[in-house]
Amino acid sequence: MVKMRFLLVAALLPALAAAAILPDAIGAHRRVTSGLRLKLADRPIWDELGLKDTDSAGYANVPNAFTLSAFQLADSTAALAAFDWQRPAASKPSKAAPLAAETPDGLLLASGNYLLWFRGYKPSKSELEAVFESLQHVDHTALPNLYLPGMGVVPNSERYVTGPAALQAFLPGIPAAAAAFQLGAEAQSAVFHSPTGDVTVAVFNYPTPQIAMKQLPEFEKAGLTAKRSGPLVAVTASAAANPDLAAGILSQVRYQAQVTIPEHIPTLRDNIGNLVINAFILIGILLSITLVAGLAVGAYRVFQRRGGRDPDADTMIRLHLQ
Repeated sequence: MVKMRFLLVAALLPALAAAAILPDAIGAHRRVTSGLRLKLADRPIWDELGLKDTDSAGYANVPNAFTLSAFQLADSTAALAAFDWQRPAASKPSKAAPLAAETPDGLLLASGNYLLWFRGYKPSKSELEAVFESLQHVDHTALPNLYLPGMGVVPNSERYVTGPAALQAFLPGIPAAAAAFQLGAEAQSAVFHSPTGDVTVAVFNYPTPQIAMKQLPEFEKAGLTAKRSGPLVAVTASAAANPDLAAGILSQVRYQAQVTIPEHIPTLRDNIGNLVINAFILIGILLSITLVAGLAVGAYRVFQRRGGRDPDADTMIRLHLQ
């Protein structure tokens, strides 16, 4: 019987751990339901993003009630990719966080390696801070650099691709062999609009320019228009309805390496005034030592002479130099 209870507790531990992501209260809203089941479509993409845990709970405070879902991912880059993927097409940018989008009745945002989705409520700044503080094992690595041009992008069409599953879902016209994710590639794509037609452009970022140079012919073999700039390969995801528009967008993708030289920060030792002051302080210390030593020797000689302990205490040695 004891063994069965132990097995039951062990079986419940994963569920208890999964339900511990979100706090019990958000401001005046109390958690009223826990462990709501999340239906994860396109599980291969979630696996590529390193999905570690999920939690969903209902919160209520008369007259408001809402649902909050949390997704713990591998790192901040995975959270960026999930944010671009899950963001509703009709959402608008929000100032709630650097990566945030709001709908008429909700808010989607990424914080560190977490994706948070409020449905039915838009939290205040203080409520969001309380949620952020409750999150455990948060990844604070910097987000990747994005090289896609900003002009003409269809709102909310951006996607960040980290593996073959996402490539097949978002950019089916690009073969996985050309992308070569096994070499450390990552890509960002977006749809660009013009009166003559839309074109989807993706920028693949490789670890080195040599790898990008090697993969460029692979994109061209697939019949895609591609251009390399440093470790970047910009490519049209399919045959463009407007080749001139596609060529114009690709020409705007440029990689510029920046060399940062450590800035010299002056210290007190670099100030000539401090050097002079320290020199005078050293002279004062030496004069003080000399004075104290002289007084000590004189006092000792007087002590020896007055006590009769050394009759030669005042004897002076004369050299009689003529």
